[in-house]
Amino acid sequence: MPSATDPPRNGLAAGWLLADMALNIWALSIVKALGLGYPAFQLVFLRAGVGLLLMIPWIWKYRRAFFGLPDLHFHALRVGFSAIALTASFFAVSRLPLALFTATSFTRPILTMIAAAWLLREAITRDRWIAAVVGLVGVVIAVDPSGLSGGWGLAAQVLVVFAATGAVITTRMLVAAPTVVMMTFYTAGLTLIAAPFALLTWQPVPEDQWSTLLAIGVFAQSAQFCFLRAHRYGQAGFLAVLSYASLVFSTAVGYLIFDELPQRGFWVGAALIIAATLWIVLGRSGAILSEHKKTQRAISK
Repeated sequence: MPSATDPPRNGLAAGWLLADMALNIWALSIVKALGLGYPAFQLVFLRAGVGLLLMIPWIWKYRRAFFGLPDLHFHALRVGFSAIALTASFFAVSRLPLALFTATSFTRPILTMIAAAWLLREAITRDRWIAAVVGLVGVVIAVDPSGLSGGWGLAAQVLVVFAATGAVITTRMLVAAPTVVMMTFYTAGLTLIAAPFALLTWQPVPEDQWSTLLAIGVFAQSAQFCFLRAHRYGQAGFLAVLSYASLVFSTAVGYLIFDELPQRGFWVGAALIIAATLWIVLGRSGAILSEHKKTQRAISK
């Protein structure tokens, strides 16, 4: 099990993060399709409750991992940030085009990188800063702030950005905690926080929609596992820039399922975002390959 002092393994982390993106976009697609008919707290409660039920055998098997836990205040802080981010995101995604929802979330990587450098003392290379800025410029072009009219959905998305940044940083602070502990605190905490609000605003669910709503929990819980593995192995700054790639998933699903075709400016911005992602990922891969070759030459001598 890696610890906070182990060297990062960003290549492995990238694979886990891409899996997280793919699973999460399907959960958000269900929320978008049905979200206007149900309060956000009800959806959060169902998502977290299903996740907690799925985890019960795992929790029981590794129950000893919960004895004598340190950093309980960080666990509580992470759950608080996550509850705000998830509830606000479920509210926002049902009111915004999927590509716009994802594109506006790309203001988060630059906040994450700043926080990682300031709070976690991570070394953020010049290339990553440049890539983040290029990606942020791409977001501005893609979103076209002059034409925005997202109303409360856009306001909720701004809240998502700040709360999710806090959740990512506290996740990185808890990198040494077992995955089962992290996921249990997350799902149980969300369930407890959302339960009273969900009961107060509960809307009846038709029988034919139960399986679809419960699928939110399955997809989202699997995505959460992948997200935690990504941040266990990789640097927050590296993963922040890589997260720009989720634009590809959201745009494709938005077009294929919701018939949302972005304007021309969106594609220009998306090209910058993807270029920034490829630059930092391929640059990192090249550096790893170069270091590996140096090591092999040293061994052969």
